[in-house]
Amino acid sequence: MSTNATTLTELLIRERPALLRLVQRILGSDSGAEDVIQSIWFKARGVDSGQPISNPRAYLYRLAANLATDHGRERTRRTRLLAEHYLWGPEEALSTEEQAMAQDELQRVLDAAEHLPEPTRTIFRLNRLQGMTQVDVAKRQGVSVTTVENHVRTALQRLAWARTGR
Repeated sequence: MSTNATTLTELLIRERPALLRLVQRILGSDSGAEDVIQSIWFKARGVDSGQPISNPRAYLYRLAANLATDHGRERTRRTRLLAEHYLWGPEEALSTEEQAMAQDELQRVLDAAEHLPEPTRTIFRLNRLQGMTQVDVAKRQGVSVTTVENHVRTALQRLAWARTGR
């Protein structure tokens, strides 16, 4: 493990109660806070020692805030999708055949998403599945917003093609 990773891991162990409170405050509840703390640990262990981190404590707290925010966005997105699903009334229920066709269509799209080339797959996931803005994705990936737009457009075209099966 690198020097930065060791420092951050040791600091995480010492600061865990305070980090947990921060994450709970950002999420608005205990739900998911432990998952975020575990994500922090994984990220901290993966930090290389290319350049020493000048303020490991600030780095760790920023990492916690970012991961908690991402987790909260994902939870909100998931809740919204479930709410939309349950808004269908009985007259809108799908027949068994329609359900099977929809399942096949979904599987084709999921398979196509898994086979998107990099960095298109990562950019698409960050923007469309994790809810990051294109500007934030561009900053995170170190590319222009236009590049992000092009990758998202390419991904959507490929997934639309997979959805129709043509």
